[in-house]
Amino acid sequence: MTEEHSLEQMRHTLAHLLAAAVQKHYPHAKPAIGPAIEHGFYYDFDFSGGAAPGESDLPKLEEEMRALLPAWESFSRHEASLEEVRALFKENPYKKELAEEFAREGKTLTLYTSGGFTDLCRGGHTPHPAQDINPRAFALDRVAGAYWRGDERNPMLTRIYGLAFRTPEELEAFRQQREEARARDHRKIGKAHDLFVFSDLVGPGLPLWTPRGALVRALLDEFVWELRAARGYQRVAIPHLTKRALYETSGHWEKFHEELFRITSREGKEYALKPMNCPHHTQIFARRPHSYREMPQRYAETTMVYRDEQSGELGGLTRVLSITQDDSHVFCRHAQIKEEFFSLWDMVDTFYQTFGFSLRVRLSFHDTEHPEQYLGSKAVWEKAERALREIAEERRADFFEARGEAALYGPKLDFMAQDSLGRAHQVATIQLDLNLPERFDLFCINEKGAQERIAMIHCAIMGSLERFIAVLLEHYAGALPLWLSPVQVKILPISDEAASYAARVEEALRQKGIRTVVDGSKETLGKRIRLAKEEKVPFLAVVGNKEASRGTLAVETRGAGRTEEKMEDFAARVAEAVRTRANIPS
Repeated sequence: MTEEHSLEQMRHTLAHLLAAAVQKHYPHAKPAIGPAIEHGFYYDFDFSGGAAPGESDLPKLEEEMRALLPAWESFSRHEASLEEVRALFKENPYKKELAEEFAREGKTLTLYTSGGFTDLCRGGHTPHPAQDINPRAFALDRVAGAYWRGDERNPMLTRIYGLAFRTPEELEAFRQQREEARARDHRKIGKAHDLFVFSDLVGPGLPLWTPRGALVRALLDEFVWELRAARGYQRVAIPHLTKRALYETSGHWEKFHEELFRITSREGKEYALKPMNCPHHTQIFARRPHSYREMPQRYAETTMVYRDEQSGELGGLTRVLSITQDDSHVFCRHAQIKEEFFSLWDMVDTFYQTFGFSLRVRLSFHDTEHPEQYLGSKAVWEKAERALREIAEERRADFFEARGEAALYGPKLDFMAQDSLGRAHQVATIQLDLNLPERFDLFCINEKGAQERIAMIHCAIMGSLERFIAVLLEHYAGALPLWLSPVQVKILPISDEAASYAARVEEALRQKGIRTVVDGSKETLGKRIRLAKEEKVPFLAVVGNKEASRGTLAVETRGAGRTEEKMEDFAARVAEAVRTRANIPS
């Protein structure tokens, strides 16, 4: 048993223990589902028959779990008939619905019992809960609402979340990390630094980017385009909507029609706002025949896509309705797949190393038990997944495999970036697609003059600009790198007499392409310095009569000390650091 698997089993067991504690204090509660999740577990309950617990009730439920734990020595497993399950849960419509669904799918219905508590479950518990679980290494965390099975048409249930780790020390370390993460919340930073805003009139999940925020987006996009231009990518541009027929051909309509924003024209024609760009790009490639000598064709653009997420799932920049993708698609021969993957991988490494992220790679493969969820045949999937595994092995990458994480049309490399708090974020992705070329009949003309089926590679280096900027703001706690900072130098004149010198310095720095502002407000110098530090401005330049007479600046570098420099030397130093995207102390 792996350590990860064992921890998941403990968390799953604790979900059962929570349900037992809840039913002891709230006999009217109807348990629904309770899985293990990252960092812990949860259980959903229907408390419609009486009182429901709030945040203040969690300590007593937590202590009840600890009181019950010693009696949970092991689990007994019982294979039950549908009638038996219906009788056991006759007052619980949620368990009956699950049992009936499992029965229709031909699955064995199993009941697990420990400490006198029985639940409908497929298994996966720690063998000896009383021995395996440290009673001080878990805690109930919060209460939230959740629709039954995630469908807003279903009843709203009460979800109780718990945290669980192997040791009390790991639990405390996670809590401290989370407190630091809350202090770094990108929504707070975005507001404090005036980067983006949400409007009730525009709607949730639709961020509006201020001049400063739009600048950060543009600078990131320029960096990605710089990497792509060096490798032969060409810009393309597509509309934001399409006829239904495009997504019917690609297969997206059948799988994702409920997540599409659909539009009916005044002539009764049905359109959709694009949730992805790849089907449009296939039509650019298919506009004319391509010789093998022209392969590969590399298209890219940064554009928005739109997905109809449930309003309760929206949050900050990490879950939005309008998603800006730095999207690219390579149309290549099968013999070119490895070379193109390595080229894309080089770009990903260069981009993330610039920000100090360490990367791990997830090979996201399809769920072999549910092939109906994907496009294409078993043979096509096996070929594509084998190719990705070989690429990762040849690259000698730090990778792991994850079943069920593939895209609709193919397996992918998902890059997991570890931030300064030790958290992992899924960022870039490179996907191998052998299915859309089949569905759109994409080919090149080979050396023999015959049509040759091609492959398609999807790649987004940032993935989503919104989500990546959120990760970046929290990674740096708002102290963006010099080259990315909306304001790179703030000049603080000490007196009215120094204002004219401050204006000359500002102009000189701007001539070097350095983003500079002068704060000549009537506030005290101490307050102006404090405000600039709160804005995480990389350089503060204090100027007075002494500096004006010498042609110097009293420069304070973010995260470092104060120095006096010649204006020309400072301007040249900062301009070179911006050009090379060099880091400064932070």
